[in-house]
Amino acid sequence: MRPERWRALTALGLALTAGLVALAVSLTLTGYDAASALSALWLGGFGTSEGLLSATLPRAVPLILIGLGLGVAFRGGALNIGAEGQFYAGAGVATWIGLSLGGWPRPVAVALVLLGGAGAGLLYGLVPVWLRLRFGVLEVISTLLLNFVAEGVISYLVQGPLMEPRHIYPQSALLPLAARLPLWTGTRLHLGMALALTLAVGIWVFERRTRPGFMLYAAGVNPSAAWIMGRIDTRKVFALALLASAGLAGLAGGAEISGSTYALFQNLSPGYGFTGIAVALLARLHPLGIVASGLLFAGLEAGAGAMQRDAGVPAVIVSVVEAAIILTVLLGDAASRRRLSPATGI
Repeated sequence: MRPERWRALTALGLALTAGLVALAVSLTLTGYDAASALSALWLGGFGTSEGLLSATLPRAVPLILIGLGLGVAFRGGALNIGAEGQFYAGAGVATWIGLSLGGWPRPVAVALVLLGGAGAGLLYGLVPVWLRLRFGVLEVISTLLLNFVAEGVISYLVQGPLMEPRHIYPQSALLPLAARLPLWTGTRLHLGMALALTLAVGIWVFERRTRPGFMLYAAGVNPSAAWIMGRIDTRKVFALALLASAGLAGLAGGAEISGSTYALFQNLSPGYGFTGIAVALLARLHPLGIVASGLLFAGLEAGAGAMQRDAGVPAVIVSVVEAAIILTVLLGDAASRRRLSPATGI
């Protein structure tokens, strides 16, 4: 195994250990039975086939897709903080398309739903790209603010044009069977996982085996050097990276509607867009690593529900694990940079 991969795995192991230790200490200090809580966490996330196939893996699909998109954006120097809004844009359009395709062949209908979601996310990403290239508005600000716009639009849709026919619940009608992703028999795992894994491998090959992939990396590391030495159009790379990221977030929204919920409603996302940032950073933007970190965070979320149900521990306490993991990785990166440049004193 290459030294850098061994270091990455070691860092991930240490981060996970730190998170679990922090959780155990928190549980003990608050008067809960740490052993039973941790057991419920494991069984709910990874310890049973039902927990893995029907809870963890379905939750991992949007996290992996969003994480892959954010990895592309960050690698290309585009700080996309708007995956949450792009996810909602994709989910809204996917729902609208899916509800109108009841009589279509299933492969065609599902493909149109997913493409519609990806296209909606991409179009939503055009706004911050245009604002940055035309007016110099930082994408960190514009993408963050656009999250609230998307959430507001979804709230309007589920209480207005897309509200279910009886007008009782603030949600859309259920998608017809033709527009739903196929499930693995007896589980809630859908075909979106295969799509996410395929895209992860494809992005890994693109970034490491193609010239455009190298241009993406060079433009993200040092835009000035990329332009002066390589004549790389860094503005174009920035725009394409952010649009690809937005498209993948929109695809995640379409996959969530078509594969898991089958309906659009408020609070569809439990924060996938923001958790996706942690997923991408924990994996150091490596596409295959994003699959692993997406599974980890999905397992923690699934296990949190089981822990609350079976051990009476509030699910929100799993945030302690996630925070400890992220802080450990960030501190490790800071320490590594400090060892590499000791003369700077920072």
